[in-house]
Amino acid sequence: MKLKITKAVFPVAGMGSRFLPATKATAKEMLPVVDKPLIQYAVEEAVAAGITDMVFITGRNKRAIEDHFDKAYELEATLEAQGKNELLRLVQSVVPKHVNCIYIRQAEPLGLGHAVLCAKPVIQDEPFAVILADDLIDGDTPIVKQMVDVFAKHQSSILGVQDVPRAHTRQYGIVSSTNLEKDIEHVHGIVEKPQPDVAPSTLAVVGRYILTPRIFHHLENIRPGAGGEIQLTDGIAELLKEEQLLAYRFNGIRYDCGSKLGYLQAQVAFGLKHEELRQDFAAYLKTVS
Repeated sequence: MKLKITKAVFPVAGMGSRFLPATKATAKEMLPVVDKPLIQYAVEEAVAAGITDMVFITGRNKRAIEDHFDKAYELEATLEAQGKNELLRLVQSVVPKHVNCIYIRQAEPLGLGHAVLCAKPVIQDEPFAVILADDLIDGDTPIVKQMVDVFAKHQSSILGVQDVPRAHTRQYGIVSSTNLEKDIEHVHGIVEKPQPDVAPSTLAVVGRYILTPRIFHHLENIRPGAGGEIQLTDGIAELLKEEQLLAYRFNGIRYDCGSKLGYLQAQVAFGLKHEELRQDFAAYLKTVS
């Protein structure tokens, strides 16, 4: 029987220090791109892939994420009383009724691998997706849907990857691989943030994963790295010794919204696509030198 992906993990416990002071009291995942927060784009991507259980690994000052996906009784009542039906529909559609939101607190900032490990009690023995909301990826077919389709065929862990300039390899997990079929690579190795002169390739892992539950065993047993953190890349490297691991060159444009420049680029790109704003915004941009 072929396994299906029905659960997604969203590690959202990070401090967002690159966006201080904006993130002093606000979760970085709640920063808006036009009129939706980053975390909502991520959840919508998961919903489009058929995922029904959203597992948020949260930390201090992340209550706004829970509130965003909760029912807002007073707001909805006010909008209904004022006859603002379109706005009411928008608020009520933030989370479809068939979707479950589950929140787990990561008590200490012990790394991405530890955040994923925190989801084990909910994920148990199922394959699952991991989505980093900082990486906003725009594709005609949502990227997680593309990866779920690849998983349906191959039934193995998958890393979302793209080529980056060699000078940037020190910012990513980099894979070594051979081509398996169109857009799909068979991974032989993965190394975290290598210097450009020793990087095995320029194929970088960027914010989208599908993992088998065996990853939990390795995350529980690897040694913490720098800063005492448990690195997801180290766990994946151990998983690779036991199971087939694929890298998928997704079809879409990635905006690194963990950086200020990437965030501004996303604002422009999504502003130009926004149904209400695109014409006026495009006209405005023509006036800016």
